[in-house]
Amino acid sequence: MAEELIGKEGREIMKPDRKRELKQQYKEMKIDAGVYQIRNTRNGKILVASTRNLRTLNGKRMQLKEGGTFFTKILQEELKVYGSEAFVIEVLDVLEKPEEEYFDEKEALKKLEKQWLEKLQPYGDQGYN
Repeated sequence: MAEELIGKEGREIMKPDRKRELKQQYKEMKIDAGVYQIRNTRNGKILVASTRNLRTLNGKRMQLKEGGTFFTKILQEELKVYGSEAFVIEVLDVLEKPEEEYFDEKEALKKLEKQWLEKLQPYGDQGYN
């Protein structure tokens, strides 16, 4: 049975070896870049965007719930009207990264986002871009 360390507040303290192991695992985690959409489920409008780290979408979900101000003005207004529960965030595409050659992730992501913008046309009455 593993020895537990308990701190002043009664919480478990992590052993240094375990802490190092978790840090290493975090560093080795694959970070996916990709294109996502924020979709209004009431009127079908979408915002298409990209990120170099799809894990940041959790933060964007929180910003939606809190009425975040990083969205476009129209989306911001509709967020007030419909409420955050009317919006969902969905991954549209994950960027494929070749491992054996030089790869300009930023440029490739820009191209992938452009493809989705052309495909979905989220402009005017159709969206928030």
